[in-house]
Amino acid sequence: MSPQAQYIRPEQLCIGLYIQLELGWWEHDFAFSNFRIKDEGQIRALRSLGLKRLRYDPSRSDCEPLPLDIPDSPAPPPPQEDPEARARESRAQKLRKLRQRVAEVDRRFVQASQRVKALNQTLRSRPEEAIQQAGAIVVDLVDTLLGEPGVVLHSITGKAAEDAYFHALNVTVLALLLGRQLGLDAEACHSLGLGALLHDIGKMEVPSKVLLKPEPLTRPEQQLLQLHTEFGLRMGQRLMLDDEVLRIIHEHHEHCDGTGYPRGLREAGIGRLSKLAAIANQFDNLCNPPDPRNALSPHEALALMFKQQRSRFDEVALKAFIRAMGVYPPGSLVQLDDERYALVLGMNPTQPLRPTVILHDPGIPKQEALILDLEQEPGLAIARSLRPSQLPIEVLEYLNPRQQLTYYVEPGRG
Repeated sequence: MSPQAQYIRPEQLCIGLYIQLELGWWEHDFAFSNFRIKDEGQIRALRSLGLKRLRYDPSRSDCEPLPLDIPDSPAPPPPQEDPEARARESRAQKLRKLRQRVAEVDRRFVQASQRVKALNQTLRSRPEEAIQQAGAIVVDLVDTLLGEPGVVLHSITGKAAEDAYFHALNVTVLALLLGRQLGLDAEACHSLGLGALLHDIGKMEVPSKVLLKPEPLTRPEQQLLQLHTEFGLRMGQRLMLDDEVLRIIHEHHEHCDGTGYPRGLREAGIGRLSKLAAIANQFDNLCNPPDPRNALSPHEALALMFKQQRSRFDEVALKAFIRAMGVYPPGSLVQLDDERYALVLGMNPTQPLRPTVILHDPGIPKQEALILDLEQEPGLAIARSLRPSQLPIEVLEYLNPRQQLTYYVEPGRG
């Protein structure tokens, strides 16, 4: 407790007092447990909690509490007759539904990641069966992305995303999101998704000591790693994959300015779907490098790709990717205009400046962290995006306790 904190009775409440509720977030309908009273409706709602005393902070209040010897305040009206109380209950219901939505996205992500893990394990022993599994995964994602106009991209928190299949799933989701943004039809999206999911199958032929090495690779190691595009092409040919899918596997490291590999192709020589997979692949590699200390935030990764690496990518596709990811991409660390820290969880397609966030509140266990849809919070906005190094370590551990950033999609909300 703050050394300045004191207690008052409910009848002493007035506008301007800074209240610190000693309740769990689920036990009241306010957006935050600590706040300054701004209107009579909040006073009525506080009194209706039935508490005998409330904690307040004089140093953060604009006024003194009402004296105790004033006439008793009139009893608050029954909640069902109070428009303010009804509004707060409506807001509480929206928060409950939001948490349910996020839990459902998380559940679907776990299912998809398990399917991709099984796919990777099957590729060596039963490759034809693995290709069928990959096709089924892509069909589900394409149906979600093309069937729902308001689809929302989420970052997934709390997962130990240390395996290569998370990268494959990330690149698939991001590439399909970009394909949808560009208006690709279902057939093209399926080829794009399958190519993205299988883009790194050639790495099965690269020694793990090279793949998993966190330090910079030697030149021979780098040359061996780059051969994964050739290895993957040969594997795909044996599996009789479609030409578009083969091109993605072979060309996802080609650059429009000719600086990529394996053939140093320029823009006109690179397949249209390969260009989209290259953008998604580079974005995920920047956010999830082998050494997590070198990871960029999603906001930084987009800025780097646009400002310093723009010549590598198809310009129309890169701009479409930035639009699809939003001003504050999921996974970005931000500070709100009330100085609280938050992690962007989901982007709202119609309001890119008002995403869904997980809020840092040391008074709430991080497993129960408050999730806010800023679209439903007109009085709250993002002030700026931050690098992980700009946050206190306890805030970073609360908001983003993992090393990897993963993505999944939620169907539209109607």
